[in-house]
Amino acid sequence: MRMIASLLAVVFVVVAVVPPVNAQSSHTAPMSALESAVQEHVASGAADREAVLRLLARPEVQAVAGDVGIDLRRVESAAGTLEGSQLAEVAAQARQADQALAGGQSRVVISTTVIIIALLVLILIIVAVD
Repeated sequence: MRMIASLLAVVFVVVAVVPPVNAQSSHTAPMSALESAVQEHVASGAADREAVLRLLARPEVQAVAGDVGIDLRRVESAAGTLEGSQLAEVAAQARQADQALAGGQSRVVISTTVIIIALLVLILIIVAVD
C-alpha cells in the first residue's frame, strides 16, 4: 500500500510539473525575432518622420506656411516629438501632399494647400495637447 501511495505521489508531481515547463518554453520568441521587430519599428518611425520633414522642407510648403503665418521651425521641432499612431497619421498625409507636389504640379492647387495647412495645424495641436 505504501508503494502505491508513493507511486501516485510521483505521478502527480510529474503531471503537475511537466505542463508548466512545456508551456514556458513553447511560447517564447527567439531573441533575433524580437530584435528584428524592434528594428522594424524604429525604421518605420524614422521613415515616417523623414516623410514629414521632407514635406516641410519643400519650398511650396514654406511659402504656404509663411503666407498663413506659421513658424516652420516650431512645426519641425513638434514633428520630432510625434510618435506611434500620431506620427503614422501625419506621415500619411505628408506623403500624400508630397506626391501631389512631386507629381509634376508646378503650382499649389487648393486641395494641396488645404492638406499642407491642415498638416501643419495638426502637428501643432498634437504637440500642444501632449
